[in-house]
Amino acid sequence: MFPEIDKEKTGDRIRFFMELRGLSVKEVCKALSLGCVQAVYKWMDGVNLPSLDNIYCLSILFQVPIDAMVCGKGTVARTKHTNICTKRVLGYYKKIRNYAAA
Repeated sequence: MFPEIDKEKTGDRIRFFMELRGLSVKEVCKALSLGCVQAVYKWMDGVNLPSLDNIYCLSILFQVPIDAMVCGKGTVARTKHTNICTKRVLGYYKKIRNYAAA
């Protein structure tokens, strides 16, 4: 079986990290020097995948490893574990960020 990237799950992860970082679609477009916002919307909707260069830039922008964003088909056990750990760590991050802002 040839491994495939799950576009919808990857799009959900991109949306999740954008919301976590408080970034708008326009801000992501500007950071990645994209011509229009439609590319980002298509990524989030699971219609298209970002290029490898853009995935790399997104990982730097979101401050997460690439494999935290990209979800594969057929890797349910790994994905569930990764999502649980990621959510827990990001929850801690939000608490620390809110504490530091106060």
